[in-house]
Amino acid sequence: MSEPTHIRRVDQRPLREAISTRGRSIIPGLTKDDLIKYFFGGNAWISMVVLGLIMLSLFSQSIGLNPFAGFFGQDYRNQLAYRQSGLEFVDIIKKQAADLDDLGQYLSAARLQELKRLLAQGKNQGKTEDQSLADANAVLAPFDEYAGKLSGFGDGLGDIISNLGDTAKSTKTALKTLEDRKAEKQLYLSVGKKDLADKVTYQEVDLVAAVQPLKAALPSIHDASAKLASDLTNFIAQPPPSVDENMKDHLAGFNSRAQALITAIPDYQKQLDNWDPTVPLPWYAGVTDFFFNIKWQTASSWQNYYGIWPLLIGSMLISIVALAIAVPLGVGAGVYINQIATPWEQNLVKPAIEFISAIPSVVLGFFGVAVLGESLRQLSRWGFLPEFSERLNVMTAGVLLAFMAVPTIFTLTEDAINNVPRSFKEASYALGANRLQTIWRIILPAALSGVISAVLLGFGRVIGETMVVLLCAGNRIAIPPMSDGLMILFQPVHTMTGIIAQELGEAENGSIEWRALFMVGLLLFLISLVINFMAQRVVQKYKISIG
Repeated sequence: MSEPTHIRRVDQRPLREAISTRGRSIIPGLTKDDLIKYFFGGNAWISMVVLGLIMLSLFSQSIGLNPFAGFFGQDYRNQLAYRQSGLEFVDIIKKQAADLDDLGQYLSAARLQELKRLLAQGKNQGKTEDQSLADANAVLAPFDEYAGKLSGFGDGLGDIISNLGDTAKSTKTALKTLEDRKAEKQLYLSVGKKDLADKVTYQEVDLVAAVQPLKAALPSIHDASAKLASDLTNFIAQPPPSVDENMKDHLAGFNSRAQALITAIPDYQKQLDNWDPTVPLPWYAGVTDFFFNIKWQTASSWQNYYGIWPLLIGSMLISIVALAIAVPLGVGAGVYINQIATPWEQNLVKPAIEFISAIPSVVLGFFGVAVLGESLRQLSRWGFLPEFSERLNVMTAGVLLAFMAVPTIFTLTEDAINNVPRSFKEASYALGANRLQTIWRIILPAALSGVISAVLLGFGRVIGETMVVLLCAGNRIAIPPMSDGLMILFQPVHTMTGIIAQELGEAENGSIEWRALFMVGLLLFLISLVINFMAQRVVQKYKISIG
């Protein structure tokens, strides 16, 4: 019979006492396990609190706890002053003059295309560059004489716009001063300083008298518009001789545009006749202006606009270009490294891709400005890309953001593939499938939730980037004309993150511009939350389907 094994207890206290004191903490009522649980479990609550504080800060600085004092209320008053001062009236006339300017730009673009064709023709005939240019200018001389007559048609409207614009701007300045004085007086009263409030005086603006010069100018506006319609009618009736079929098509297009302006002139006159500065704005005017206006214009002596569309479209265009490049590269690299690459390739390529995340975005931005933008433009001149002139544009920023998004997509894709049960792969091989069939039909579908999640998080990484787009996107606040097709990818744009970084430092705290920028930040924050929520939902859905 073997001898009994003696177990030596490290804790030499009586067993009952040792058991009763195990796990005690220095905090009465809490064990060490409880402290660990509350410490790590509390991180989730801390994250929720921080998230709530961010939301509250963005909300209070944009919409405001008092909506009338927030962005939408300030924008409502901004639009109301625009109408009451008469700037809206003058803008109707300016729109008519802008349509005339568009006709001139159309003729200029037509001449440029014809000049390029004539220069290329002269080069093919063996002429020198100077000789080709001289011959081309001689051929286009009748066209230039014809186009030169158009420039003087809008002189009458230009003088009226200048005079009435000064009047309307003066009225708007008076309205702004009145609003500031009222706000100052109310501020003193709110803090109980009635003596200082009594010293703040102001005088109401007589809007009827202020807009009287605008109404009085209606006869002269009618005369100038009638003369413009007559001049355009006679102008299109005497076109220059067409050099070729291309010029003939351009002149036909010009005639249709000029005829459209002639037809629209009575509509402009009707708008001016019916304009009334006392017509109230709907209460939701500030909301619709932000979400549906296609202009973002600040620090203007005329009128500021805060429409999100130019910034939103710019961000989306750059994100689409970035994802179109990053998704194939990131997902493909993740599949290759996980399923095909040899160990030495894994040890070399994987750290190299992940190192990209360590490169500061401002350094990549400098690279885009100094190297990438100019390289793409040179490629366009050599015929490898459509020819464009802007060095900083959607494509330049999109390529750099794709470079930055690849590590995120690559890492998450590889993790998703690692989570696919090995039995799936073995079963596929057992049924006679080769490596490519197994990857394409078994592994990728099984890892689809993780791959989609990687793409969505890569999109969140791209749309939230600031420095690269600020340096490389060109910062033109305008919606690229969709009629240009794919050439919109080579035009400058501005983004939501870029406008915040560019203008927030110069905006006055509490001003409408300040609140508009925070409104952009709130929208960007909501977009990021939606992207992350979608990623989690996709993962949950496909995990259930895989079982």
